[in-house]
Parts: sequence; structure tokens; C-alpha cells
Amino acid sequence: MNPDDRIEIAQQHPKLHLNEARLRRVIASVLAGEAVALESFSLVLTGHDEVHTLNRDYLSHDYQTDVLSFSLSDGTSDAVEGEVYVDLDTAMERHAEFDATFEEEAVRYVVHGLLHLIGYDDATPQERQVMHEKENVYLAAWHTEPH
Repeated sequence: MNPDDRIEIAQQHPKLHLNEARLRRVIASVLAGEAVALESFSLVLTGHDEVHTLNRDYLSHDYQTDVLSFSLSDGTSDAVEGEVYVDLDTAMERHAEFDATFEEEAVRYVVHGLLHLIGYDDATPQERQVMHEKENVYLAAWHTEPH
């Protein structure tokens, strides 16, 4: 099976979208860079309401967040299997704070969510630093991709 067939991207936001071909290449660069196999990966690009609802209903966190990752792995394989939900509204609202474009901020969320599925965490300052450095490396792939 073509690895690209294992990546599903759902653009559910009514107004904000990202280039799917470029997203697929960035996702592939993360998987290759981390030397992990892919079972399946679903990326849902959505807004505040859906991400907040998922955060509340599945994680018991009644607040907005920028990205949610849900591993679907049964633990019998090292291959990545999961879903990532990205709040494009948050990316649009916050990108200027980080001197980034909307697309850069949204792609950072995609990479961040995928890194969680791979096994990275961001609970401590050291873990956050490692994740941020990895996000920067893979965000560079977004910049080198043709539009």
C-alpha cells in the first residue's frame, strides 16, 4: 500500500484551508525524520467548536486548545496510528504572536500533534524544548515545499 494512502486529510473548516499536497509531504518528512512506520493517520482541520468539544468530551478539559492527538494504536506495533485535530481558528488568531504566517502556525500544530502520536510529550520544560526544536526542523520542510 502506498504510504500516502494511509494519510487522510479532512478540511472541515468552512473558511480556512491548507494545501493538502504540501501537508502530505510535511507529514512524510516527520515520519521519515523520526524513522517510524505509518499504519494510518487522519488529520482533521477544523475550528474552535469541534476541538473544544473533543477536548471536553474525551479528555475532560473544558477549554480551547490548538491541537488534539488521539492514538489508535493497540500497542502491538511501533507504527503510528492515530488522529490529529487542528484548530485553524486558533492558528489564525495567534500566528502574529509568534511572528508566523497562519499557514506556519497551523502546520506547527499538525507537526506537534503527529509528534505526540510518535511518542513525544511536552509535560516538562525539557520535553517542550525538544518538541519545539523538532517542530522547527519539520516546519522548515513546509518552507521548502512548492506551493
